[in-house]
Amino acid sequence: MLIAVFGLLVGFVFLVKGADFLLDGATSLAKKFSISEIAIGLTVVAFGTSSPELVVNILSNLKGHDELCFGNVLGSNIFNILVVLGIGGLIYPISVQKNTVKKEIPFLLIGTAFVLLLANNFGFRGNYLSRLDGLLLIFSLLIFLYYVIGISKSQVPDEYNIIIFSNFKTGLYIFLGIIGLFLGGEMVVRNAVNLARMFNVGEKLIALTIVALGTSLPEFVTSIIAITKKRYDLAIGNVIGSNLFNLFMVLGITSLINPVKFNTELNVDFYFLLIVTLIFLITMFTGKKRKLDRWEAVMFIVMYGFYLLFIIHRK
Repeated sequence: MLIAVFGLLVGFVFLVKGADFLLDGATSLAKKFSISEIAIGLTVVAFGTSSPELVVNILSNLKGHDELCFGNVLGSNIFNILVVLGIGGLIYPISVQKNTVKKEIPFLLIGTAFVLLLANNFGFRGNYLSRLDGLLLIFSLLIFLYYVIGISKSQVPDEYNIIIFSNFKTGLYIFLGIIGLFLGGEMVVRNAVNLARMFNVGEKLIALTIVALGTSLPEFVTSIIAITKKRYDLAIGNVIGSNLFNLFMVLGITSLINPVKFNTELNVDFYFLLIVTLIFLITMFTGKKRKLDRWEAVMFIVMYGFYLLFIIHRK
């Protein structure tokens, strides 16, 4: 058991450092091509912090662990909203732009509902994500990217302090990031499955808790650092962008490789994610308008505590 736990922790370290290297290299590359800062924040930063989820899902899919695929995404998205924003909101109340409230959070809510319907085959027989579903998810991601390109034309503040590396260093960071992600992903999947077997618990419990927490570490670190520097747009954009990338890119690419069977017991977790996203939207109109206040942040953390108790009891 100690070997499996140690292997899992080492895997998480590789995932976090891999995402960190990939993020630095990708943002440097994007800056070289004069891509605006907001576009970088909502896309490149979100992609970088979602890359551990993508690698873990691809490896899980190839090894036939479908519950890990869905559990990882659901657990990560719930963690991002309730814990990342919850702890961030305790540090400082988080201000949110009007555009985010009117468009980006509702887009995330609709996207979550759409993936739920796809996974359940719109109520018909056959609960899985097919390759056609994967194409629909990738198309949804392209719609989101098109939206980001649109807003990047009108807003170009230099707020991310991106360092531009030499061509060699940029390429090296991207290469090291990819290697770190794949090594870490392999270790996380293998040891998570081993732990599930040792404790005789379902893979979905391990995926919703340990794996989801580990793959969400890049989002957590990036957003908390941004909030401590009062760069709220980066923190909010990272969470919303990462959740959309998880739903559309991670599940989309995974199901394009092999169709992913959906365990309908995870519908409860999907409904909870929908409710959490809706509450996130509602908090923008309670207390101080377009701001996540400290009492709302406390509510988020308490909700996550109750969710953990529920899934552990359910097994």
